[in-house]
Amino acid sequence: MPTTLLRLFVDETALHNALVGLPTWLLLLFIVVCIAVLSKGADWMIEGVVHLAQRTGLPKIVIGATIVSLGTTTPEAVVSVMAAVMGNAGLALGNGVGSIIADTGLILGITCILTTVPINRFILSRMGWVQVGSATLLVVICVGLLLTSGEAVPMLPRWVGILFLALLVVYLYVSYLWARQGSTALLMEEKQTATVAPPAIALCWLMIGGGLLMVLASARVLVPAASEMALRIGVPDDVIAATLVALGTSLPELTTAIAAVRKGYPEITLGNVIGADVLNCLFVIGAAATARPLAIPPNFFYFHFPAMLLILYSLRLFIAVNRGTHFHRWQGAWLLAVYLVYVALQFTLGGSTPTMGV
Repeated sequence: MPTTLLRLFVDETALHNALVGLPTWLLLLFIVVCIAVLSKGADWMIEGVVHLAQRTGLPKIVIGATIVSLGTTTPEAVVSVMAAVMGNAGLALGNGVGSIIADTGLILGITCILTTVPINRFILSRMGWVQVGSATLLVVICVGLLLTSGEAVPMLPRWVGILFLALLVVYLYVSYLWARQGSTALLMEEKQTATVAPPAIALCWLMIGGGLLMVLASARVLVPAASEMALRIGVPDDVIAATLVALGTSLPELTTAIAAVRKGYPEITLGNVIGADVLNCLFVIGAAATARPLAIPPNFFYFHFPAMLLILYSLRLFIAVNRGTHFHRWQGAWLLAVYLVYVALQFTLGGSTPTMGV
């Protein structure tokens, strides 16, 4: 039984075949249950993060940028490594780049529109630069390979993947040091509303781990189940691909963001987005390139990479020009608009490169 469940979680074809064989009423029930589990799991995870922050003295934004983002990006790393091993470089590379665009444009954009997102300058002046720097490094390396290889489709070699994984280890360690150095200032910026003693650290970890597992498992089933239901009621394939399937691997981050906003902790969303962007570059793309050298399709140079840099440097500019302590709603609207234009252009151009995380 555990082996069968693992296969359904990993094997897209096996999961699709299992869902296709279900009657419509049972498929609808699956969707309702998945949405309920997704929501509850996100709630537990956010509560666990808040309690862990109170117990350890680590700021919530740091926990969101490390522990939560590492958990929510792991499925993308698994999908990308599998895609690389099977020779689908467009999916492996597009998954990481597309997720960066979706996390920053869709998730952070919506969060800034819906609520007041605080600017923690201690973190954003450090992790924020790592976020932009890692993506810029990826683009610089890819452009360098294009110019020096003499090939129309250059390859992202294994040494780049190994370099990114090494940088990932350094990033996680330095993030911990930064958190300890600035914990007092950061905790003063964050809302400290606890009126009762938080649960034991072990229970905090259980809430985070259990909630994360619920989010990942339900999101894994929800997207293909919703796609199958949409097909049965007559929604065209291309519309499904541009909406439900495209949202796929970013659903855990989106659900986490909604739960964080609902509970009044938008700083967790900000930390999760920054951490997820770094990990999508260093972890997801790094692991995929280490597994197998990745071909870099031409449209990455004139479409996907420019879109990624535009949205990341827009966020960087907003951080630099804001003199207050919060992001403005129009800035969230700009990030969301860039994302929507990117998706619309991708759909118009025929979606020549799969980007599951978009």
